[in-house]
Amino acid sequence: PVNNLILSGGEDCRYKVWDTYGRIMYSSAAHDYPITSLAWTPNGELFAVGSFNTLRLCDQAGWSYSLEKPNTGSLFKLAWSSDGTQVAGACGNGQVLIANVIEKRLEWKNYEAVVVSSKQIHVRNVMNEALEKLDFRDRVIKVSLCFNHLVVATASQCYIYNTKNWNTPMIFDLKEGNISLILQAEKHFMLVDSSNVYIYSYDGRMVCSPKYPGMRADILNYQTVSLSNDTVAIRDKTDEKVIYVFDAQNGKPLGDGKPITHKLEVMEIALDQCGPATERRLAIIDKNRDLYLTSVRVFGSERKSNKLGNMIQSLCWNDSANMLAALADGKFTVWYYPNTIYVDRDLASRTVFEKEASEFGKNPQLLNFIGNHIIIRRAEGSLVGTGISPYPAILHSYVQSSRWDDAVRLCRFVKDDVLWCCLAAMSAYAKELNTAEIAYASIKEAEKVQFIVNIKDIPVKEARNAEMALLCGSPQDAESILLTAGLIFRAIMLNIQLYNWDRALELAVKHKTHVDTVLGYRQRYLERFDKKEKNKRFLQYSEGIEIDWEKIDAKIEMEYQKERERPERTPAPSAASSGDRPERSERPRGRSQISGH
Repeated sequence: PVNNLILSGGEDCRYKVWDTYGRIMYSSAAHDYPITSLAWTPNGELFAVGSFNTLRLCDQAGWSYSLEKPNTGSLFKLAWSSDGTQVAGACGNGQVLIANVIEKRLEWKNYEAVVVSSKQIHVRNVMNEALEKLDFRDRVIKVSLCFNHLVVATASQCYIYNTKNWNTPMIFDLKEGNISLILQAEKHFMLVDSSNVYIYSYDGRMVCSPKYPGMRADILNYQTVSLSNDTVAIRDKTDEKVIYVFDAQNGKPLGDGKPITHKLEVMEIALDQCGPATERRLAIIDKNRDLYLTSVRVFGSERKSNKLGNMIQSLCWNDSANMLAALADGKFTVWYYPNTIYVDRDLASRTVFEKEASEFGKNPQLLNFIGNHIIIRRAEGSLVGTGISPYPAILHSYVQSSRWDDAVRLCRFVKDDVLWCCLAAMSAYAKELNTAEIAYASIKEAEKVQFIVNIKDIPVKEARNAEMALLCGSPQDAESILLTAGLIFRAIMLNIQLYNWDRALELAVKHKTHVDTVLGYRQRYLERFDKKEKNKRFLQYSEGIEIDWEKIDAKIEMEYQKERERPERTPAPSAASSGDRPERSERPRGRSQISGH
């Protein structure tokens, strides 16, 4: 139930792994004797296979870790301990066989950790061959090595080692000694036992324990739960379309408290690891194996989900920059800046690196994506490494620290269109106009360069930001920026330019300004197409108002004049967006409204 896989073994001397559609995912080579027993570990990561004088330990993908040849006759029944570290077998010769799982191997950067026995771990630094032997009082159940920390869960305690100091770990007692999952982020890590999910800091302090109604912690796995520095995401088991997102600092539901609901059942989720919390993104693979990117922290506005790719077998976020790698439809794909889909859809396909995945065999899986290096597990269990260009990661680091000049210099040095496209999208998202102009010019997007040049002439910062939001295809965001800043005239003109007539009139009436402007533009628009006014609201308001273009032009010019005279760094009044107090809050600041009556 944890991994949605079915395991079978039979008289044909083979064991097979199937998915829930009944497709064979793996079929073993023929053994010498029929398969007499099988058993999944409780967390679904491994399984044991029993045959005559044979005990085999396998990965959930089907390939074999080890083969033992005990002199026991046929193994008729296998059963795992609840922590998945020991397996017991009922043997044909009347004995009971008990085996421990050892030699679990983890790698991270230049460190390698191996569980050499049930109570000892060896950690080797491959740079200087330094070897650390770590001994434990109880049986080691789960181990995780990531982000400069080794986290070890035993039957009663949790040990946290820093890679800089192996001698003095942080140790705390566990409420329940049955840890089924450890997930790490840069600032903290997650422990999952049979009933709860806990977030701990690396100094051993419990940060929070996120919960939702009907949560089943015992069947969570790496595909259905994800952790970043500020967010926890858990896919619901009762309704697989629902993903609950929590704040990792306090365990409370994020945004307006509603979970993310996808239109199809969700198979896998993954949170990006870098950047500010407000820009956190969640990658979702659904039942059709389509990949979607959705924003996690949404207040008030509608959550946007954008499709990135299809036929996705496996995916993985980078540890130090928001790059996303995936194996899709026979290709190895890296989205250097997945956020492009929110900024400029035209550039989305131009910020992607692709290469043939045939060298990785059938059904490969991505294990990790650290720096510019990706580790892939092939179907038969071997590990293959592949690399990508180091430049996108350097570009990400420059942009994160707002070093735009260095970013432009890097792109000029590398002379690669993909990098320029990434920079164009990054600078447009950050509303960095000068950089965006240079980047769009370098990829020959003349109309966008022209648009950005026009934006630069706008004297008011909020209005510039609103125009950039328009460039990014978000008219709602553009309007809310203008209304929050009290730029009612600009918000009305924005809707007129987008032929959003009803909204333009609604704003004009609500703020008692520029009603005649809206009616005038509407009249011009209808005359151009030889149409008569049929909209009841427009008919109602046009009865008492005379359209005088001289007055309208004068008023528009006056608005622009007022913007030019407006102090650049005026704090934006928050009351303006509420709509019912614009007059009172605006006038003392020298932004008085002009009545349109």
